[in-house]
Amino acid sequence: MSHHHHDDEFRIHTPEFTKLNEKLDRRRFLTKTTLGLGALAVGSLWGGQRLLAGIYKAPNELTEATQDAILKALPHFAPKAKRVVYMFMSGGPSQFETFDYKPKLAAMFGQSLPDSVRKGQRLTGMSANQSSLPIAPSVYNFSQHGKSNTWVSELLPYTAGVVDDLCIIKSLYTEQINHDPAITFFQTGNQLPGRPSIGSWVSYGLGSSNENLPTFISMISKNGNDQPLYSRLWGSGFLPTRYEGVQFRSGKDPVLFLNNPEGYDGTDRQEMLTYLKQLNDMQQSGFGDPEIDNRMAQYEMAYRMQTSVPDVMSVAGEPDEVFDLYGPDSRDPGTYAANCLLARKLLEKDVKFVQLYHQGWDQHGGLPGGIKNQCKNVDQATAALVTDLKRRGMLDDTLVIWGGEFGRTVYSQGKLTKDNYGRDHHPRCFTMWMAGAGVKAGITYGETDDFSYNITRNPVHVHDFQATLLHLMGIDHEQLTFKSQGRRFRLTDVHGKVVRDILS
Repeated sequence: MSHHHHDDEFRIHTPEFTKLNEKLDRRRFLTKTTLGLGALAVGSLWGGQRLLAGIYKAPNELTEATQDAILKALPHFAPKAKRVVYMFMSGGPSQFETFDYKPKLAAMFGQSLPDSVRKGQRLTGMSANQSSLPIAPSVYNFSQHGKSNTWVSELLPYTAGVVDDLCIIKSLYTEQINHDPAITFFQTGNQLPGRPSIGSWVSYGLGSSNENLPTFISMISKNGNDQPLYSRLWGSGFLPTRYEGVQFRSGKDPVLFLNNPEGYDGTDRQEMLTYLKQLNDMQQSGFGDPEIDNRMAQYEMAYRMQTSVPDVMSVAGEPDEVFDLYGPDSRDPGTYAANCLLARKLLEKDVKFVQLYHQGWDQHGGLPGGIKNQCKNVDQATAALVTDLKRRGMLDDTLVIWGGEFGRTVYSQGKLTKDNYGRDHHPRCFTMWMAGAGVKAGITYGETDDFSYNITRNPVHVHDFQATLLHLMGIDHEQLTFKSQGRRFRLTDVHGKVVRDILS
């Protein structure tokens, strides 16, 4: 082969190569090419324009057209739920002091947890070194409520009042025994950070029903405490950023960077956005990066939110009886009760997914006092939200969810006394409830053994819960996928089955 021929064969033909380059941003180029970095290395060694062009044309199992087709097919069937409010009790509420009544434990105070029950289960480092695992019955009483005769703890009198609207699931279980991976697993379907949250999947799959507010909004109550929460819990992971949750806060800046800076009246804001869009369109035609469009969509949304947010955040027009319903805290912006009231307003405006976080359920010691306080913080407002949605005719198409990331142990962590004890993390069984759209009302599903240690009937895995939530919104959890890094991902990974027994 002559030197000239060699040169001609492998010379980079600049115009075409530039055209290819323009159309692909780096990340999309790497995901579209099956050879990834290897191809880049070869490309740079040989100047292999033909090689690169060949890879680019190679069939891709999930092209953007296919991805679009997936979205066009949604919802897969008629949704029961048009919107969701998910009250996440961060830290792991104890089932023993809330919904899972275990009367036989009273006679077993201080006895060691039988090995036949524990079955060698891994413990956390916090109680693994204890010389014994003494059984701690709840110091709080239970009684039956509603037509359903459901057992509820005395710590939740308001929730007990709406028990005939609830579907209480006592047989949830998870694989994660520590907070961060367990919360991440619940909210994103994977214990490691980086996946899209449930709300982002819903937002991506179903789009918006309100042009002036985000599809997915999260709020953290200021009267919770303990573990930190991370914005990735409502993040969009590898989905386009326009689908991530927007955090609403209390105070004069409910959404960060939304208000105009001091000294700027905002009159030419629309004009500025028009010019910015022109610049972005030039950038987009050059690089083809989808994130440019996402960024523009977010600027436009922020502009519309400047008028919609102050309106929806203002509770000035609510009558006194509404504040009375949600409790005295509801007049104090940023509390869990105030967030429950705001959640109702957001749901009325057809925000699709509202996520409320309340921290502080992690009682390794001093549980009786700690959980009493937590229940007082959330009980009235939680029940009020169910009542309020119901009387407005919205419970029929709103799904309400309440629960944490795992349960607590039957044995005391640390010293056990008659009126004081702690409980460690327990992933093998715990209680959550759902209410509203498409869910049977006034039922209890699943059972645990006498120690609330193992599930004896109808286990519900985290992925089953996620599959059921998506199902109620009209989404087949196996069909909603997104291709990233060369494989298809979904919220439920390769697991999950819809819990049909609880569907109305």
